Amino acid sequence: MTELLGSLLPIKSELSAGWLHSSKVKQSELLLFTSQLSVMLSSGVILSEAVEAIAARTKDGVFQSILFDISDSLQNGESLSVSLSAFPKVFTPMFIGIVEASEASGRMSEMLDVLQKYIESEVETKRQIKGALVYPIIMMVMAVIATTTFLFFVLPKFTKIYESRGRALPVLTQLLVNFSKLLSDFWSASLILAVMAVFGGAVFYALSTPGGRKMLDYLKIHTPVLGTMFIDAIMTRSARIMATMLGSGVTLLDTLHIVQNACDNEYFYRFWSETCDRVEAGFQLSEAMSLASYSGLIPPAVLQMIRAGEKGGTLGPVCEKISDFYDKKLKNSIKVVTTTIEPLMIIIMGCIVGTIAIALLLPIFRISTLLSH
Repeated sequence: MTELLGSLLPIKSELSAGWLHSSKVKQSELLLFTSQLSVMLSSGVILSEAVEAIAARTKDGVFQSILFDISDSLQNGESLSVSLSAFPKVFTPMFIGIVEASEASGRMSEMLDVLQKYIESEVETKRQIKGALVYPIIMMVMAVIATTTFLFFVLPKFTKIYESRGRALPVLTQLLVNFSKLLSDFWSASLILAVMAVFGGAVFYALSTPGGRKMLDYLKIHTPVLGTMFIDAIMTRSARIMATMLGSGVTLLDTLHIVQNACDNEYFYRFWSETCDRVEAGFQLSEAMSLASYSGLIPPAVLQMIRAGEKGGTLGPVCEKISDFYDKKLKNSIKVVTTTIEPLMIIIMGCIVGTIAIALLLPIFRISTLLSH
C-alpha cells in the first residue's frame, strides 16, 4: 500500500504543477504584487526574499502557490523573467519583456513602476467597457423576467375566464396562450431546450474555429457604434504597450512582437504581423504600417505622428500621446455606446412587454359582453 501511494505522489505532483502553470489570476492581484515588489526592491530587499515575503502575505489560493513557485525558482538561480515565463496565463509577454529589459539595465524597481501604471490603465479600460455593457444585459434580463411573468402567471388566469365562457380568444392572445402551453408542457419544453442547447453548442464550436473567430472579429470592429469602441480599446492597448516597452528600453522589433500577440482581433493581429515582418526587413515603422494589410484601421494622423516620432527620435513619447488620445476617445465611445443602447433597449423591451400587454387587454374589452351572457 505504501509503495502504491509512493508511486501515485509524483503523478499527483505533476498534475498539480500542470494545473498551476495553466491557471489565471485577477488583475488586482497582479497589480498588488507588482507594486509591492517595486517598493521592496527600492528598499534594498533581495529579489528572492521579496517574492517570498509577498507570497507569505498573499491570501491562500492559486496566486500564493504561484509566488512560492517563483520564489523557489529564484532561489535555485533562475532569473525573474525565466521564473515568470513558466506562468504564461498570469504574466503576459509584455510583462516578461519589461522584466527582461529591467534585468539587463539594472532598473527593475523603476520598470515595475511602469508596469504598475500600465496594469492600472488596463484594469480601468476593462472596467469602463464592462460598465458600458452592464445596462443592456440588465434590460435583457428584465425583459425575460417580465415576459415569463406574463406567460406563466397572468395569461393563464385570463385563459380560464374565456374557456369557462366558451368564447374564442383574439388571434394575438391565442398565439400567446398556445406558446405558454407549449412552454408548460414538459416534453415540448425539453425539446425546445435541447434545440437551444444544440444551437448554442454549434455557435460556440463555430466561433472556436478560425473562420468563426474571424467573422466575430469582423463584426466587432464593423458594427455601428460598438465597432468604434472596440477599435479604440485595441488602439489604446497597442499604443500603451509600445510606449511602455520603448520607454523601458525594449527594442522596436521585440515591442512589435508583443503588440502583435496582445491583439485579440484577427484583423489587427494580421496588421501588426505584417508590420513586424516589414520592420524586420528594414522598413521604417510608419512605412511598414502604411503598407500592411488593413492599414485603413489606423488613421492617417496616427501614421503622421509616428513618422514624426521616428524622425525626431521620440517614438516612445509619441506613442504615449497616441495612447492618451485613444484613451480619451475610448471614454467618449463608451458614453456614445451607453447613450445609444439605453433608448434602444427601452424600445425593444417596450415592444415585447407592450405586445403581451395588448394581447391581454384585447379580451378585457369583451369581458363585460361575456359576463352579460
